[in-house]
Amino acid sequence: MIILPSLEIVPAKYNGSTLLSQIPIDGTGDFTVTRATSPITNRSTRVNALGLIETVLDNVPRLDYPLGGAVNGCPSLLAEPSAQNLALQSEAFNTTWSAVGLLAFGTGSVLNTTATLDPYGTNFADLIVANTTSQQHRVDQTTTSVSGSYTFSVFLKMAGYGFGRLRIGLAGATFDLVSGTISSSDVGIIASIQSYGNGWYRCIISKAASSANEIVRINMLPTATFADFEGDGTSGIYVFGAQYETGSAATSYIPTAASPVTRGAEVVDRTGISSLMGQTEGTFYLDMSYFAKGGSGATLWLYIVGTPTSNNIGLGVLGTSVRSIVNGQSDLLSTPSTANGVKIAWGYNGSGVVCFVNGVQYNLPTGGNQIITSMNRCVIDMSSAGGTRMADVRIRAAALYTTRLTNTQLALLTSPYTSYSSMASALSYTLG
Repeated sequence: MIILPSLEIVPAKYNGSTLLSQIPIDGTGDFTVTRATSPITNRSTRVNALGLIETVLDNVPRLDYPLGGAVNGCPSLLAEPSAQNLALQSEAFNTTWSAVGLLAFGTGSVLNTTATLDPYGTNFADLIVANTTSQQHRVDQTTTSVSGSYTFSVFLKMAGYGFGRLRIGLAGATFDLVSGTISSSDVGIIASIQSYGNGWYRCIISKAASSANEIVRINMLPTATFADFEGDGTSGIYVFGAQYETGSAATSYIPTAASPVTRGAEVVDRTGISSLMGQTEGTFYLDMSYFAKGGSGATLWLYIVGTPTSNNIGLGVLGTSVRSIVNGQSDLLSTPSTANGVKIAWGYNGSGVVCFVNGVQYNLPTGGNQIITSMNRCVIDMSSAGGTRMADVRIRAAALYTTRLTNTQLALLTSPYTSYSSMASALSYTLG
């Protein structure tokens, strides 16, 4: 016989602020998404099917495609904690940014309108060009920040010079804008680079011990060596989308104007669905990827929950490890590669809870605290304490079953699939 989920979400469609489920189709399994930006509305972004960044309305589910767009895969539901971009005028480097060793805007360093498309697919990027003096050639901005861990990210593209360098204070990293690699990184800096196509790279640096009101800097370089040089008056780099935020990970791009902009945390919630949730036995399945920002303490942030709230199953983090949380009991599962993500499933009945991660079984302690009796809500809550420890959470699929799948079925459900298109067939089983 065929065992189908009672609730299945493979993010693909939405209506307003509602994320639509594939099962059931009558709307009882649809989820409400809450997220807002302040003080300017509609400043959340995603990567669309064409591989371009686009802003989305507040509270609209962000169906985010892999870099490169639909040719590289299907969308996932992007869920992030709250973040604030402290870099002002993130797309206008001739405003609050200070130019050092550049041709004046309006002569050689001009607002780009025709030369290249930016990551939006429009013409909002700026071209900055080095003058002919022997010195550094860059743009700076003094931030309004406190001490702590910060991440600085900017989209760069070569325009004669093939290297860009980002710095927080005096420490930073140099990026090769031809090969899309990191040329060098200073002590205390964690650097990464992401290709957005058409020669654009999002260059990212994180610094664990930043001072208050640091200066962030964007240098152009003719070689990988960071040194003064004499510009030729025509070569430079394109710059777009500067972001300076707390923490050790770059979140999705938040456009700013004259003041910082805060993107609210995602909360994806559905209550009153006890009929879709196994009350004495069942299965909870997730296919997701995330970036662990670190931090101490296991934190419940994605879970199914009942009344009272002690009846719950969820996922937590401790540093970079994955933890199962059942009725408040936190148990270490594994430290899977966040690049490949994690497929996790819990099966529960009157005997307790069993958990599988990427096809591997993890035995959880037995006892009264491992018995689930009644549940009626499913929620992804990035506004909880877990939001301080997680970033770039992408839900590829989620499902509930009102039966407890066998261990063989749970292993199959959580085993890596060969392609994204095998998702649907993996969520149902033909049993002998």
